[in-house]
Amino acid sequence: MLRRANVIKGVAESISPVGTAAWDPHPGLYKESWHTTSHKRGGRRRDRAVAVVWNSAPYARWVEYGTDRVRAHHVLLRAAVAGGR
Repeated sequence: MLRRANVIKGVAESISPVGTAAWDPHPGLYKESWHTTSHKRGGRRRDRAVAVVWNSAPYARWVEYGTDRVRAHHVLLRAAVAGGR
């Protein structure tokens, strides 16, 4: 599970957008904020192994799902589809 999660993390890092505007105080923060972890007991009944991939950047939610002014990038979704094969 953790091996597949690390593959997904690698894909997510490679397709993560990086801010290039002069006003961006932390260019590359989103790209550097990917993490993975695994647990032996996960799921609803705590009867299966799970691995989790997440981004700890404060604005990760808006990069993934977009806002009224910014289009959604769906980085984690695209990485899961590509890395899950």
